[in-house]
Order: sequence, then structure tokens, then C-alpha cells
Amino acid sequence: MAIFYIMIILFVLGYLCIALEHPLKVNKAAFALLLGVSMWVLYVIAGEGIFDVTHFGAGFEAFKAEHPASAHPFIDFLTTHELIEHLGDIAEILFYLMGAMTVVELIDTYQGFSIITDHIKTTNKVKLLWILGFITFFFSAILDNLTTAIVMVALLRKLLPDQHDRWFFGGVVILAANAGGAWSPIGDVTTIMLWVAGKVSTGAVMLHAFIPSLVSMIIPLIVISFFEKGEIDASQRQTETEESCIPTWQRNLIFCMGILALIFVPIFKILTHLKPYMGIMLGLSILWIVTEVLHKTNQKQMQHFTISGVLTRIDLPTILFFLGILLAVAGLQSAGHLSMLAAGMDTLFNGNFYLIDTIIGVLSSIVDNVPLVAGVMGMYDFPIDHALWVYLSYCAGTGGSLLIIGSAAGVAVMGMEKIDFVWYLKHITPYALLGYLAGAGVYILMDKLYMALGIGMAHVSAWIPAMPVVG
Repeated sequence: MAIFYIMIILFVLGYLCIALEHPLKVNKAAFALLLGVSMWVLYVIAGEGIFDVTHFGAGFEAFKAEHPASAHPFIDFLTTHELIEHLGDIAEILFYLMGAMTVVELIDTYQGFSIITDHIKTTNKVKLLWILGFITFFFSAILDNLTTAIVMVALLRKLLPDQHDRWFFGGVVILAANAGGAWSPIGDVTTIMLWVAGKVSTGAVMLHAFIPSLVSMIIPLIVISFFEKGEIDASQRQTETEESCIPTWQRNLIFCMGILALIFVPIFKILTHLKPYMGIMLGLSILWIVTEVLHKTNQKQMQHFTISGVLTRIDLPTILFFLGILLAVAGLQSAGHLSMLAAGMDTLFNGNFYLIDTIIGVLSSIVDNVPLVAGVMGMYDFPIDHALWVYLSYCAGTGGSLLIIGSAAGVAVMGMEKIDFVWYLKHITPYALLGYLAGAGVYILMDKLYMALGIGMAHVSAWIPAMPVVG
């Protein structure tokens, strides 16, 4: 039983190391992998006495009956059943992310995003603020908030020569990217996790989270518009474009095919009922064939313009970070920690799911929202499109904007533009908090309205009957 509590202490210490990645100067993926493996090692060492194993249900008893000769039935059950089952769920998320990251990197390699950035000509700060906000919001829903933030920062460097302006607009990009990712099943890692795990359907998360997410971005933009005045010095803009050996028609082709490949994933699921990673792998394979054919006459010189070359440039440490942290959370779930936490939260908040999710959203600005959402997924066993799950997609996505370290988009912008933590806290956090609470209020009012009309979550989701869940 002592190891049961040691696992909690280890998780907290491991998480502190992840949060202190920059001062420690060690990549958080290393700490996450160490934490994930260590949790399961402790679990195996503790064995059957770690916790009341009745939460395994009939599975453990059936395993013992099927393997009467096993000298260590509990350990064998963990390694051949529990761990493999969790690893399968994790692999679905990781393979989807790898495919999506590769597609986006390919578009960027072909300079496809310049199709959008080259058409922004305004020098008015307020107009530019709204243009960038809405582009980021909808782009994030199609790609993901991290990728969108990186693309938009590259755009800001062309449009805004002044560092202070870039910092401020970078803060708005973080707000808009996180808001946009919260209402799309493919816009944020946490919504992907909920979607892949069968907690929310495409129709439910888009219907219920879109308006609150939009409000969480528009309210800060309205307030900021009263203070951010003036024009941008267009003479200082970077107008020179990098000379490319890729013809314009190839750039446009890869851009359109890449975006369509990402958008097609939910449609593929609707048509086939296969998992999302199968859809993204289909799109990736088609792009792979196309790029190989385009450069078949000079493959050696143009290798970096094919999927084979792009695969060497995707962010594998991020993939390994998710693997480690999700393994650690899976260990806590399997050992029974999360079920105890769920019971405690239900008692403390009297089962108020709105309050629980709202607090989780605030916490996601302090700690990474991936383990938080993974933990909640392990704590509760509610049916698809339950209010807890759909509202969680909003809170976990937009709550990370409260601090610059609270989301992948924020960390990316912080690293690229060297934005100071305290500066963001003073200049952006108040707007982010206002938008987060406004969106939360709108969501709860909408939900209460549906209830008053006698329309439950499942009924509203049924307005889009062809939008099944991934599970």
C-alpha cells in the first residue's frame, strides 16, 4: 500500500521536472518517459497488494482462469492486458499526431502557407488584430493550435517589425489558436484525445463548443480594440520572399491536398467508422505518392520535398512527451488513483460538472492540459457526449491561454519570440481570463436553455445524425 502513495509523490515530482523544463535545461520528453516507465515499474513491484483490484472486474478473474499455470497472475495480467490496452489507446493518438504533423510540415516545406499570408496588406493595428484573430481561430480548427501558432508567428515577423507589437499580437494568436482548437475534434490534442477515446462526437463538440469558443476570442478582441490604436510602419515590413525551386502550381497543389487531407479525417470516420489515424494515414499515403511522382526525375536533389525527407523534420520529442505522460496517467488510472480522485471531487463539488471542468480549465494554465484531460478520462465513465466531456473540451482548450506556459501554442510562441512570462501575465492574462469566463458563461447558459426546452445533449447532437463518434 505504501507504493500506492509513492506513485502519487513520484508523479508530482515528475510533473514538477516537466514544468521546470527551461530552468533545468532538460527536454520535458525525457522526464515524461522516465515518469511513465517508473510508474509501471512501481506498479509491478507492488503487485496485487497495491490497491483493491476488484475495479478490474471480471477481466482479472477470467485471466487467472485462462492461465492457471501462471506463477505471477497479477503481473502477467498487467503486462499482457492492462498495459497493452492502454498502449493501444495511446498509439491511436500518437499515430494521428505524427501523420498530421507530417502533412503540415510538408505544406510548410512547399511554402504553401504563403498563399494566405501574402494577401494581408492592411497596416491598421485594430484591423490586423481582427484579421489575424479570425484566421488563427479557423486555421487552428483545421490544423491544430500548435501548428497554427507557429505559422502565425512566422507571419507576424513579416508584418510587424516592432518587437512589442509582435509580443502583443503573439498573445492574441495564443488566445485565438487555443479557442479555435477547442471546438474542433482535430484542433487540439485534448479534443483529439476526447474524440479518439469516444467521449465526444464530432457533431456535439462543434455544436456546443463553437459559440463559447468564439466568444472567448471575440470578447478580448473587443476590449483590446479600445486600447490598441495606430498604424504599422509598412516601410519596415519584410517584403522579400525566399527564392524557391518549387513551381507555383506545385505549391498550390500540395497546399490544397494537405488541407483537404486534414479536413477529410472526420469525413473518413463518418464514411468508414475506422479510427482517425487510419484517415490521416490515407491522406499521408496519397501525398507521399504525389510528392514522389513530382520529383521522380531528380529524387536525390529534391528528397527534402518528399514525405521521406519531411519525416526527418517532425517534432518527435513532442510525440515522445505525450507517450510518457499518457503512460504515467494510465498507470494511475489502472492502479486506482484516479477513481479515488473522482470520488473526492464529486464529494467536494457535489457532482457539479460545470464547476469541476471550469477548475480543470484554470489548472490547465498551470500544468499541461494533456495529463489533466487524460486524468479526467480515467476518473469518469460517463456515456458519449455527456455534459462533462463536451464542456471539458472547451475548458481544457481555452483555459490554457491564461498563462503563456499553459498550452503548446503558448510555449511555442514564447520560445520563438522570447516573450517574458511576467509580461504575458500583465498584458494578456486579464484578457484571456475575461474571454475564458465569458465563454464558460455562454456555454452554461446554452446548456440550461437546451434543458429548459427539453432538449438534451444527445438530442442536439442528433441534429447532425451522420456525425458518429470515433469510439
